[in-house]
Amino acid sequence: MFWPRVAHFLLWLGRWEVIGRPPDLLKAVIIGAPHTSYWDGYWALVYKVAVGLDVKFYVKKSLFWFPLNVLLKGLGAVPLDRSKAGRAVEHTIEVLNRNDRYFFGLAPEGTRRKMPGWKSGFYRIAEGAAVPVVLGFFDYRNKRLGLGPTITLTGDADADLRIIRSFYESTSGRRPELATPAVFVKNHRKAAAKSDA
Repeated sequence: MFWPRVAHFLLWLGRWEVIGRPPDLLKAVIIGAPHTSYWDGYWALVYKVAVGLDVKFYVKKSLFWFPLNVLLKGLGAVPLDRSKAGRAVEHTIEVLNRNDRYFFGLAPEGTRRKMPGWKSGFYRIAEGAAVPVVLGFFDYRNKRLGLGPTITLTGDADADLRIIRSFYESTSGRRPELATPAVFVKNHRKAAAKSDA
């Protein structure tokens, strides 16, 4: 009970209103958006500890050195080898299928920079493992963060994204000018290169 109390105190200090509790589900993909700042990761972890949410998330493998690796594992981090990142979706689907209970969290944008659209990884993972998507959010304008509705995907990505987008329209990231629109871009890498040009 010590660490959850510390986490609740930190949220109180930050003047956050905590919304939602861990979902009553065995498995899910939990997305956190809008992701526009380093602070998002910090507050997501504080929220996770405060409400007792057992969620796993990827962290680059190079950060897994002693003693940091002990802390990261305790928080739910899973090492990701960036050279094999192309297999991350398939690997996550396998892990979800292998476990009776598993929550996997990620930022759908994949970066804090403004991009033309979200990466489709979260959708492909949820669809491939036949699990719902829980909408986690940061709303810095209204100082609210937590978990919103649970979405069961239909296979119609455009229709599903319309529902997801309508939820996030009322939220505001720490740096709203860096918010990435909740749309899928056909070739994300090419689009990203264009946005950098």
